[in-house]
Amino acid sequence: MSAYSARTRIKFCGLTRHEDITLAAALGVDALGFVMWPKSARSITPALLEELAAQVPAFVTRVGLFVNQPAEFIEQCLPYLDLIQFHGDEPASFCQQFGRPWIKALRMRDDIDLHQAAADYSHAQALLLDAYRPGTPGGTGETFDWSRIPSTLEKPVILAGGLTIDNVALAVSQVMPYAVDVSGGIETTPGVKDADLMTSFVKHVALASVQ
Repeated sequence: MSAYSARTRIKFCGLTRHEDITLAAALGVDALGFVMWPKSARSITPALLEELAAQVPAFVTRVGLFVNQPAEFIEQCLPYLDLIQFHGDEPASFCQQFGRPWIKALRMRDDIDLHQAAADYSHAQALLLDAYRPGTPGGTGETFDWSRIPSTLEKPVILAGGLTIDNVALAVSQVMPYAVDVSGGIETTPGVKDADLMTSFVKHVALASVQ
């Protein structure tokens, strides 16, 4: 996995406020995630997505997170996104139809075969690996056993699931992922980011990346 990059990229997910976008961009965060799944506590409407996406500066990737949602709704959001994150049970054929780069989130259930998943989603830009909790597609705030990630995986890995300022440096040094994804670990309440946690998280990733 480390062959893809000497620097671990950072994605902040679940953005809902203008001030959080401003700070994330100032901190050099690589990607900002907008949750378009209405059952999430961090979900936003397409109207708010349009407003927030307009604030994101050049060279910061705008990512839309969807969970088993209709193609028509995804297409409605596409003008404001650079990358699509499929966080449900979407087959590769569904993910590929939008003419936009995409990543596939996988929950690390006991029986998952990551090599097979990489083959099944061969057109994905990366695989996002998240903790598994039955009935919950993501945002659990839980970690998983990082040693389960094979070092020979054919796709870049975005590591998610319970990352905080207390464990992200260890995660980066142990997994050497292409990127890390954080949401609850930098929040005071769902969708409301904490400036100090955001700043500290970026610093911890940066220090771990150069070691």
